[in-house]
Amino acid sequence: MTSTTDADAATPDGYGALRAQLATLTTEAFRPELAEIDQLPTAEIAAIMNGEDNTVPAAVSRVLPRIAAAIDATAERMARGGRLIYAGAGTAGRLGVLDASECPPTFNTDPSEVIGLIAGGPSAMITAVEGAEDSKELAAADLDGLGLTADDTVVGISASGRTPYAVGAVEHARSRGALTLGLSCNADSALGAAAEHGLEVVVGPELLTGSTRLKAGTAQKLVLNMISTITMIRLGKTYGNLMVDVRASNEKLRARSRRIVSLATGATDQEIEAALAATGGEVKNAVLTILGGVDGPTASRLLADSHGHLRAALAAVRTT
Repeated sequence: MTSTTDADAATPDGYGALRAQLATLTTEAFRPELAEIDQLPTAEIAAIMNGEDNTVPAAVSRVLPRIAAAIDATAERMARGGRLIYAGAGTAGRLGVLDASECPPTFNTDPSEVIGLIAGGPSAMITAVEGAEDSKELAAADLDGLGLTADDTVVGISASGRTPYAVGAVEHARSRGALTLGLSCNADSALGAAAEHGLEVVVGPELLTGSTRLKAGTAQKLVLNMISTITMIRLGKTYGNLMVDVRASNEKLRARSRRIVSLATGATDQEIEAALAATGGEVKNAVLTILGGVDGPTASRLLADSHGHLRAALAAVRTT
């Protein structure tokens, strides 16, 4: 599935135009001072690479106001039932899928609430799917396959900011009334222009020319961490800095659940076990039974009435 524009790019003239376009991108810039990096001792290369990585947080900090505004808009949509959908190709797509896959165990979200789309489908997580990233139509089809609604948020992710799949996803989502974010690592990008919230984290040229799995990938991971984590905080998925919606799906998480209840309440081990037993192992509910002095069914009702916000449920107990 390739658009006419993308087919044109496959001609010799098209490749020349694309090469000229790439030459204008900061993420593709060649650094002559590193032209003989392969001749350096390993420790020196590692030190250079570490120094490069240290510049990424500063680049992210320069767009924090834009990130915060995008997160508030995302949380507002999700609070009324919308989904958070990431769309990207290659490394960018994999980072989106990674962030989405970590939300269910961390915040007890349903897998359908935060979704990662990668150009070429799930197999592209491991093996590149030729041509998939070049199709805007493929992105639109993938979003339509999810039954995109105006309550959803679509985050296009592309280091260059020009990847057709990411740009197409944002353009299509915006045409359907969905909230759109464009995360890239070049200024004045097509992706940033297409989205309502353009998040352009300019990290500069890479250690290896054009290898955007490096600084650009790190920057994208940091911003995606912010988008999902702070959105979940806004949705009441935490109590302070405690993951009270954690899903206890293995022994480590079961132990963490008990520790979270302990940190939130200061209760004894016996009280914690009783609270978890009374609430079916739900951490947030167990905390409410202890701090609010209510039984399991009452805790469940109060949390439902407060849309899952533990502080609001506690406030309701204290005012009755």
